[in-house]
Amino acid sequence: MRPILLKGHERSITVVKFNFDGDLLFTGSKDHTPSVWRSENGERLGTFNGHKGTIWDLDVCRFSKRVVTASADMAVKLWDCETGECIKTFNHHGPVRGAAWADGSNMFASISDPFVEHNAQISVYDVPENEDPFNYSDSPRLEIDLPKIDGKRVNPTNIVWLNLNEALFVTFDNGSIRLYDPVTGEELDEFYPHEKKINRVSFNQDKTLFITSSADFTSKLYDVVDLRHLKTYKTDRPVNDAVISETKDHILLGGGQEAMSVTTTSGKVGKFETRFFHLVYEEEFGTVKGHFGPINAIAINPNGRCYASGAEDGYIRLHHFDKSYLDMKDPVPEEFIDGEEEDDDLEEKEADGSDDDSD
Repeated sequence: MRPILLKGHERSITVVKFNFDGDLLFTGSKDHTPSVWRSENGERLGTFNGHKGTIWDLDVCRFSKRVVTASADMAVKLWDCETGECIKTFNHHGPVRGAAWADGSNMFASISDPFVEHNAQISVYDVPENEDPFNYSDSPRLEIDLPKIDGKRVNPTNIVWLNLNEALFVTFDNGSIRLYDPVTGEELDEFYPHEKKINRVSFNQDKTLFITSSADFTSKLYDVVDLRHLKTYKTDRPVNDAVISETKDHILLGGGQEAMSVTTTSGKVGKFETRFFHLVYEEEFGTVKGHFGPINAIAINPNGRCYASGAEDGYIRLHHFDKSYLDMKDPVPEEFIDGEEEDDDLEEKEADGSDDDSD
């Protein structure tokens, strides 16, 4: 499996994302310029120029018409995907950590860090597609303030809309996940899947499962409907991102030691590979090496034929799976229930006996 090396960013990669159809790959980094690539051959189609800070997150709408980017320059920008033109800038009170389109692509939500006297915030903006962008409001339709807990700031790390825009799903750096009502802003639920910071959360395309990636060296799979914990994938280093394959029962994990201690080790020791786990059996069955720094972001194409990983080394590696992987059948471990093994042996002997009779 030879990767296509995408060299378009000057600094560490922070986010990689495929669009819904899987033909485009969107990437963001600390160099202020999000890019879009053709996923088939790694050709760069263009860039979105205008931010003055790190791009922490981006999201593309269902039909790849508009893109929102969240930046450390305290702004979310709305872009025309085809022309790369900035439609509107939405200013925030602090560095913006995440942005996500709602179902229907007529509104988006963002999360921003605390800054000076302003608390961290969740904001919801209305941006109807059939309306003139000139009429879009600069201020959010809904602002949810996130005050300190016991004198400590708790910062949001990711935001996602659940199916039919029923709730806003927000992860935090204290290991908690909260659900908010997108109309009233009321907190609906809170639970603690991890003890340390949740770096990233990703959903399957149907939004029936989600997987968290945490600094506590684990990644956990949950059911979206009843928020039930299903599986845990354990590693020996912080997990920065994890994704669920759409076509196989596989999980892809990316991580590595922290960026500040990377220079003291070689690529082998730092463990900067993508790790493949079986979704059901929680077993690691393969790794893909190549990066020279911790993997910060990972994304798998909805068609299951390729995946992309972006790392601290500033490169995106676009891997198209070999035929052997695509055709691979997952082994089913055989565990005999008491007495079952003997029955099978008997059946085999009887079958052999009947073959002999026919001769």
